[in-house]
Amino acid sequence: MKARSDELQVFVSVIESGSISAAAEQVGQTPSAISRTLSRLEAKLETTLINRTTRRMDLTEEGKFFLEKAKHILAQMDDLEERLSLRQHTPAGRLRINAASPFMLHAVVPYVAEFRALYPDILLELNSNDLIIDLLEQSTDVAIRIGTLADSTLHARSLGSSPLNILASPAYLKTHGTPTTVEALADHSLIGFTQTETLNHWPLRHAEGDRLQIQPALSASSGETLRQLALAGEGIVCLSHFMTHEDIRLKRLQVILPEANSGYRQPIHAVYYRNSQLALRIQCFLDFIQKKLANYAA
Repeated sequence: MKARSDELQVFVSVIESGSISAAAEQVGQTPSAISRTLSRLEAKLETTLINRTTRRMDLTEEGKFFLEKAKHILAQMDDLEERLSLRQHTPAGRLRINAASPFMLHAVVPYVAEFRALYPDILLELNSNDLIIDLLEQSTDVAIRIGTLADSTLHARSLGSSPLNILASPAYLKTHGTPTTVEALADHSLIGFTQTETLNHWPLRHAEGDRLQIQPALSASSGETLRQLALAGEGIVCLSHFMTHEDIRLKRLQVILPEANSGYRQPIHAVYYRNSQLALRIQCFLDFIQKKLANYAA
């Protein structure tokens, strides 16, 4: 049986205060409780720590050795508690973030310098994966997920949403013309995703509803690859505003069929494990990135 920290504290208190009665007053226990704790500690250690008489107490050699080690252990515990308390008020430590490449490149990386300036004691570790990962397996604190969340035991926090736009480069439109109806898309080169069928359902109103299922002429697994293909003039694409707002602003991509867009917005969530209070470093990142995502609301 191992000694507990409260037993170490009682032992040190008895020695430092000079008597069992003084130690009892110091720790808020009865003298008999203190005496029982000392006896229990000695029984666990299978040695005598203090030679006690009615008039005095003397440490044995084993007691002197144990006192030194007990003080060191209690000091380390106090230091650990102080550090943990400090971290609850000052964000610090390693923060592992996982997100799909487009989100990481366009919604996180541009703001890393600002975040690090605000929270210099947080050590960021950024990982990209276009597939759903196991947070524990990948040692991840927070994963950013785009789209509707599947049922999960993870905690989730909404970070906002981002519109989907139908886009093409000016070069492509100059060569192939600009479609003015949803039906006209059938005569164009459409770029879509190889995985997750719902990603090829474009938010366009037509005769059969407000979602158009397309058959891509060119496919890729990553949204960033689709973006690059669209920039290269390979066809028309449907992508989230968070990753294309700069392309639109700089006229590298042009929004088409805006009047037919049904207005669907992709939900954006942060998912994480939480056993109790959320670590401050995670809370700070979520608050920070949520404010930045508000820039992509239109």
